[in-house]
Amino acid sequence: MSRTGKKPIAPVSGVTVAINDRQVSVKGPKGEQSLTLMDIVNVKQTNDGLVVEPANDTQEARAAWGTTRALINNMVLGVKDGFEKKLQIQGVGYRAAMQGKDLKLSLGFSHEVVYETPKGITIATPSQTEVTISGADKQQVGQVAANIRAYRKPEPYKGKGVRYVGEYIARKEGKKK
Repeated sequence: MSRTGKKPIAPVSGVTVAINDRQVSVKGPKGEQSLTLMDIVNVKQTNDGLVVEPANDTQEARAAWGTTRALINNMVLGVKDGFEKKLQIQGVGYRAAMQGKDLKLSLGFSHEVVYETPKGITIATPSQTEVTISGADKQQVGQVAANIRAYRKPEPYKGKGVRYVGEYIARKEGKKK
């Protein structure tokens, strides 16, 4: 039994959920999202909120049960409050700046890296060494943060590169003479 799947998704004020055939649509102040359900899970709207149930007793249905509940819950939370990831840039001369809707990164290459902001995502640079990514879709926010981090991952000797705020980098000792 899925512990996550058993929990109903509580109704949230300001967020409307519509279930049409195999499509779950969620609307809120931050936007609109939809999810196409697999045939092996069912979603019902009750007094407690949304309840996700496996359609049959197969291992695949039980595996998809909790995942589907988590995806719908993330959609509800995303359209209400949104999600946010913060990146930190470390290194001499490494900096970030917004150029219109694009993010311009100086990461020690011979050229500047320009990252085009995808639709539904907001990127802000409160300082030259901080990047804040926000949006309603949790998966998309995380993917954008991972794409930006991939330009220059933190290296283990000096810790230079792009990292998540609070990320621990295992440091190595340098070469000895």
